[in-house]
Amino acid sequence: MKNTFAHLLKNCLLLYNNIRMSSEKVINVKTINPNVITMQYAVRGPIVIRAVELEKELQKGAKKPFKSVIKANIGDAHAMGQKPITFIRQVLNCVCNPSLMEDGRFPSDVIEHSKTILRGCGGHSAGAYSQSTGIDIIRKHVSEYITKRDGFPCDPENVILSGGASESIRNVLKLFIRRDVSKKTGVMIPIPQYPLYSATVEEFGLGQVGYYLHEEKNWSLEEEELERSYKESLKEYDTKVLCVINPGNPTGQVLTRENIETIIKFAHRHKLFLMADEVYQDNVYAEGAKFHSFKKVINEMGEIYMLTEDVWKKDVLISVGFRMELASFHSVSKGYMGECGMRGGYVEFFNLDPDVYVLFKKMISAKLCSTILGQVSRLFIFYALKYSSIVQWTPYPRDKFLYR
Repeated sequence: MKNTFAHLLKNCLLLYNNIRMSSEKVINVKTINPNVITMQYAVRGPIVIRAVELEKELQKGAKKPFKSVIKANIGDAHAMGQKPITFIRQVLNCVCNPSLMEDGRFPSDVIEHSKTILRGCGGHSAGAYSQSTGIDIIRKHVSEYITKRDGFPCDPENVILSGGASESIRNVLKLFIRRDVSKKTGVMIPIPQYPLYSATVEEFGLGQVGYYLHEEKNWSLEEEELERSYKESLKEYDTKVLCVINPGNPTGQVLTRENIETIIKFAHRHKLFLMADEVYQDNVYAEGAKFHSFKKVINEMGEIYMLTEDVWKKDVLISVGFRMELASFHSVSKGYMGECGMRGGYVEFFNLDPDVYVLFKKMISAKLCSTILGQVSRLFIFYALKYSSIVQWTPYPRDKFLYR
């Protein structure tokens, strides 16, 4: 009797295990990519999730010692009450519904701008795909903006439009994923930092190499700290990338030109690919502070940082061998536009290997293209300086725009 019971119990357990195993999902916490489990994105993490829950509880009439939830986890200007710029919204209206241009309700510059955009769209419609790199006319005008900003030429072919700067940052970091090497690629990121970087580095299986900003010196970036971080990282990683956020996020500092030169020399010395997150370049308010783009400073520093071949200087042969490689990023989510939900951004490459650029464009082609309306909002940075009805500039950065 005892043996019969044991045999029955064994069969029941086997049946239970078979049923349990057959009911398990193909993808579960045991089979999922482990990098997805370990990555953390504080901007949308547990605290934010709890904040949303509290908002819903308040809406249902729950009694709390507060009446509302203020979210300070992310720079979302319109969510905090900033008004959209009328010109942008009028152009978006006309691009989405061209018939609105026929009844005279919109200013002539809005009509001109909208028609220019539609001429660059397939079938003259914002509902058509663009090239994976973006609408050509918009890339052209973005390059004109960069040229005017820096005083150095920008080739439109080096500009790629994307769904916010975040998409471009992730795409560039994706280039450094290697599976055929013993060491992960190390990516140097500032601490404190915008969590996009640590989250993406973890998700892609790269190595996070933190360097600390100097709080007592207005969150400056010190060469000694860069050297310490880099040298320590080599024990574990093959460090290839240096990410710099200027103006800082979340620290808000604006790097001086001298500080930028130091960073460029450090990256050049160690042959690091430089990623310059410059999305807050129009949010500079401190007295005496001035934004300098990394591309502009590299150009002003001279040939040794820009050439790959040997060059003669004052009858002396200088063997260069390495030139600075740079990817710089901008977005409509910040600055005076604050159009976070439009998802408009770009990356400009400087000195990228031509063969790598071909492969980069192949990689992003799998996503077809970024949203057309996001690309349209990106073009505003050029037209803001051209059309009088968009904005009246004042001497004070905080008051750049008077809404019409």
